[in-house]
Amino acid sequence: MTERATILIVDDEISNIEIMNAALEEQYEICFATSGEGAIKVARSVLPDLILLDVLMPGIDGYEVCRTIKADQMLADVPIIFTTALDGQDSEAQGLALGAIDYVTKPIDPLILRARVRNHIELKRLRDQLAELAVTDSLTGLSNRRRLEQTLSDETARLTRTGDWLSVIMVDIDFFKLFNDTYGHPVGDRCIAMVASALNRAVRRASDLTARYGGEEFACVLPGTDFDAAMTVAKDIQAQVRSLGIPHEGSTVSSHVTVSVGVATARCEIGMDGNLWLKNADRNLYSSKLAGRDRIIGHAFNAVPPTQYQSPERAHQPQA
Repeated sequence: MTERATILIVDDEISNIEIMNAALEEQYEICFATSGEGAIKVARSVLPDLILLDVLMPGIDGYEVCRTIKADQMLADVPIIFTTALDGQDSEAQGLALGAIDYVTKPIDPLILRARVRNHIELKRLRDQLAELAVTDSLTGLSNRRRLEQTLSDETARLTRTGDWLSVIMVDIDFFKLFNDTYGHPVGDRCIAMVASALNRAVRRASDLTARYGGEEFACVLPGTDFDAAMTVAKDIQAQVRSLGIPHEGSTVSSHVTVSVGVATARCEIGMDGNLWLKNADRNLYSSKLAGRDRIIGHAFNAVPPTQYQSPERAHQPQA
């Protein structure tokens, strides 16, 4: 069953809210605000799928609300339909220039309102599906590197406010080039997809993210996770991959597919870049491969300004 879209109705006249609510409540979840200030607060709280926004309100008017919402990264893609008694192309052009997608004039015609809302909700769903495809790895269904980097940026900014822990796990399939050479690339692709499923079973929280970093490498972002908890997840990843029992004649450490793992954990502090976690986890992954593979190496690191951090030298890595 498709989840019902949420509509935020903003109007300082309760009678107008009641009319629009009656027209839409059978198909959508409805929330409302009676002022511009309240609209911004509610929008940030519920993240609606569409906003019906009155233009003329005391205090912050609809134009200013629209401007504020379109400047908010979390709300910028939410479609806004202005509801107004204003007549004239100038007012309509002003609203469209600020990012609104449509106008509905008052008095509200329920049939027209339902049609406009239905059309824009469907368009938003299509845009959301395209956006999801753009940040999803087609082979594994995991997030791709673009989403990984965006998530790291968002989480470091969010967790910096509380100084909470953030952990990143890097995972590499051992001797994967030899696996491809032995069994062929189609079997190699199936191996990558199976390992991705194993990672999903180990990384269980809705707030965590698992991504295909590139080739046979994966990365996991674990917000609010300290070092011990991250190491527990890493051990579960390793166990889940071993349980797959994928034969690997080319491996020198096991008769089946294994993974090497690097873990990096730190408290989020002002000025820290998400790439610090990737670089530290990558360095630990490199160390685990140098130490013989099929193992986990991790550490909790302190804040280091990005300009002082030297990335690991990877020119002489052992063959993947």
